[in-house]
Amino acid sequence: MIANNQTCAAGQDSAPYMTCMIHVLGEWLGVEQVEDYLNFASHLLWVFTPLILLVLPYFTIFLLYLTIIFLHIYKRKNVLKAAYSHNLWDGARKTVATLWDGHAAVWHGYEVHGMEKIPEGPALIIFYHGAIPIDFYYFMAKIFIHKGRTCRVVADHFVFKIPGFSLLLDVFCALHGPREKCVEILRSGHLLAISPGGVREALLSDETYNIIWGNRKGFAQVAIDAQVRTFLSARDTAEKETCISDQLPIIPMFTQNIREGFRSLGGTRLFRWLYEKFRYPFAPMYGGFPVKLRTFLGDPIPYDPKATAEEVAEKTKNAVQALIDKHQRIPGNIRSALLDRFHKEQKAN
Repeated sequence: MIANNQTCAAGQDSAPYMTCMIHVLGEWLGVEQVEDYLNFASHLLWVFTPLILLVLPYFTIFLLYLTIIFLHIYKRKNVLKAAYSHNLWDGARKTVATLWDGHAAVWHGYEVHGMEKIPEGPALIIFYHGAIPIDFYYFMAKIFIHKGRTCRVVADHFVFKIPGFSLLLDVFCALHGPREKCVEILRSGHLLAISPGGVREALLSDETYNIIWGNRKGFAQVAIDAQVRTFLSARDTAEKETCISDQLPIIPMFTQNIREGFRSLGGTRLFRWLYEKFRYPFAPMYGGFPVKLRTFLGDPIPYDPKATAEEVAEKTKNAVQALIDKHQRIPGNIRSALLDRFHKEQKAN
């Protein structure tokens, strides 16, 4: 070991800096062969890091089940009902939204840009689907906290078959269709979110952020069928109310770095075949990295109310692609996404 009166630099015969630091660390800890301890720790790191990366994505599912447990406890505590004058679940939604918003801020530095583009009335929000749509969970929390509104969402059929999820989906107003139900929700003045790519986009897309919608255009037909009707009362009571049809706002949405937070192995031949065969997302995921997540809401998409569903779908796809081109580094890079935590953009909501 190096004597106390020696230095780490002694002319040309000096030890390399890191070797010197290891010797100093060994003396400070009072142990010998500290290099062996460090090598052992390095081996452990190489063994357990892949396991951690595979486990972290399922920590999100664990958080969802904690949310469900809380909702069941809340449901049984009927004494809380009197504390909220509007709805039994308002208090639960406020609590859950606050917890998820806190998780978003701490783990991902989550931001929403363009919240002012959400109208007071109905709107159809079309978003890109990440491997795990945790960005949409965060977005729903933001909407409830800042707007006091729930954003309905169309979820895949398999989600409703996950054990224990029924209460969570019911409280946060998730649905799996059909089209007539979506039209009814919009005509009632609510917000509705749809990811046309759905599970296929979640599994098969990658760090190139390619949009995988296929020929899906049902969401466009929903927008056409759900034209907003605003009733204007005439000043003269003798006149009848008139009805004016307005264009339903279609708002594109994209979250920067969502593919760097969680990665899917669904693009491999085996898992692609399994999905196409059984329509279940069997593909494993890894990640859970604390990358910077920024959700961007685009301007409402202008379209002719008399346009076909194909035309509206194409315009919407181009609007989402424009957000990706503007805000996303292609191909996505995990290291750069982590460094984005230290870079500031325009003021967010």
